[in-house]
Amino acid sequence: MHHIHLAEGLRLRFPARSADFDQGVEVGMLAALMSQDVSEFSRRISKANLGQVRAVAEQFGYRLVEGEAVEDCVVLTFYSRAARPRLRIVHSAGA
Repeated sequence: MHHIHLAEGLRLRFPARSADFDQGVEVGMLAALMSQDVSEFSRRISKANLGQVRAVAEQFGYRLVEGEAVEDCVVLTFYSRAARPRLRIVHSAGA
């Protein structure tokens, strides 16, 4: 049984459902977030769903950055391609 990450500290699980059902819910939730044009968000997803999530993100114009992997899950950060990158000044220590 897989826990589906909704938001920080909030997870769902469907004990009587199959892994396919869990993966469908996971992709549906991510698609709903992407359809709202959120510029950046992070979610923990099943590694088994990574290929499908990449394809959906591409269609919505998002790029993905993989983060921490724990057991069968990986944390992904989604960035809208429409959003401009955040630049910041970095001071060098040797100059």
